[in-house]
Amino acid sequence: MSHLPPTATIDDVCETLDRDGFAIVDGVLAPEDAQAKRDELISILKSTPAGRNDFEGFQTQRIYALFAKTRAFDAPATHPLVLGVLDRMLVHYQLSAPVGISIGPGETAQVLHCDDGVYPLPRPHQEVVMNTMWPLDPFTRANGGTRVVPGSHRWTDQRPDAASPVVDAEMPVGSMMFFRGSVYHGGGANTTERPRLGVIIEYAATWLRPQENHLLAVPRELARDLPERMQELLGYNIHPPFLGMVDGRHPRKALLEG
Repeated sequence: MSHLPPTATIDDVCETLDRDGFAIVDGVLAPEDAQAKRDELISILKSTPAGRNDFEGFQTQRIYALFAKTRAFDAPATHPLVLGVLDRMLVHYQLSAPVGISIGPGETAQVLHCDDGVYPLPRPHQEVVMNTMWPLDPFTRANGGTRVVPGSHRWTDQRPDAASPVVDAEMPVGSMMFFRGSVYHGGGANTTERPRLGVIIEYAATWLRPQENHLLAVPRELARDLPERMQELLGYNIHPPFLGMVDGRHPRKALLEG
């Protein structure tokens, strides 16, 4: 499994996504920046419950409503390389399910799944979901690093089984991983004595309903003060020509005037 350098271009990432369904780029965050983000999420995790089912993980904490609780990931969510890839892959997009994930010791491996499976669309279909994963601890096979089935974004009726070529997306802090919503993946088992922390920022096409309702999750008074691009990503957008309008106008106008 090759890693792309910090100088990777949009073309480099998209070519790898087309081939493998995922792409790891090294050196996107400076060490001190990654540490500051980790420290902030650790403080939020102190009041975050563990998961309620096998999919969430009974030994795993998930920080939902991420952009209501921290500004630490506004810059990663709007990173030029990220937006450039999204412009190419989805064209019109919004945040769907951004979440901080701390996989605790003793957690079992998550079932392999594809994130666009929540939408009743027959495969193959145009890409409607794209993800970025930001490790705040080193991701290893032992501590629950993400497992991916390369090339599975091209599958139609096939499902992962014991013979599927699963790889461990091992990557250092400061790197990040793009992965398509159609590629099969899942969190690994954590057999170490320490939790493994990372953040997934998921995006979906603007003509689809996002997994999390950010218009309710992020208070309006907070959203008013965010940059315009973040407001649009949180749902104050339209899919051309007018999906998502409010009283015949762009929803961002209603946000600023309401």
